[in-house]
Order: sequence, then structure tokens, then C-alpha cells
Amino acid sequence: MMRRVLHPTDFSSASDAALRKAIEMARAGRGALLLLHVMNPIVPVAGEGYIPPKVYDDIAASTRAWAQKQLNRRLARARTAGVRATAYVLEGVAHDRIVQFARSKRVDLLVMGTHGRSGIKKLLLGSVAGRVVGAATCPVLTVRGR
Repeated sequence: MMRRVLHPTDFSSASDAALRKAIEMARAGRGALLLLHVMNPIVPVAGEGYIPPKVYDDIAASTRAWAQKQLNRRLARARTAGVRATAYVLEGVAHDRIVQFARSKRVDLLVMGTHGRSGIKKLLLGSVAGRVVGAATCPVLTVRGR
């Protein structure tokens, strides 16, 4: 029985396809859906690499607010479908944080999207989904985006 279903999202169309499946799985198991977005750490790109703390804090707050707004839309979709859902925003390396979060919340199933990269793009860019599949301690269902 799937009591806790985790859906990590990057707000892409691939993630939207996986969200539909995650809602379906949580509803079928009468479980809870946990939505997770992992923000990349903010990296300076100009000048000597120094960002004043105030500017850094403003960028981080703005990014977090945008991510929370996107998660709230997905929460509403899940709740409309009759699923108990909660949302979380974390910062760090996506695949590491997803696996850590799944362990800490004792997730029964992880449902995430794939971008369908192949060849040189996959070699250069890697795959968060692939890394999660390799490190997760629970089953991982990957859903290919359109």
C-alpha cells in the first residue's frame, strides 16, 4: 500500500505528466502526496563573484516565492482530486536532496518525470531521475514527459 507518495517537480511538462500519475497513485492507495521542489544554490555570475548579502537574500526570497506559487497550483490540483497533499521547497543538489527527503519522510513511492534526453545531451547534462533511481531506497516510478 502506498501511504506516502513523493513527487519531486521542476515545473516542466515532464513533471506535469508525473504529477498526474502521482495523484492517481496517492488516490488509489488512499495515501498522502508530498510535493517537493529543490532550488539550485544561487551562484554569482558577474564581476568578482561577490554578491552583497542583501541582493543574495532578495534573489533567494524571490526564487522561493515563485517556487511556492508553482507548488500551490499543484497542491490545488491534488486536493481537487481528493488527495491529501503537502508541499516543500528545499535548496541544494536536486538528486541528493530528493533521496534524503524521501528517506526522512519514509516515502513508499517516488514518482518523477524524465525529459527523455539521449545521446550526447544525456552524457553532458546527466539525469536527475537516473541518479535518484540509483540512490533511492524506495521504488521510483519515472514518467516520460511529452
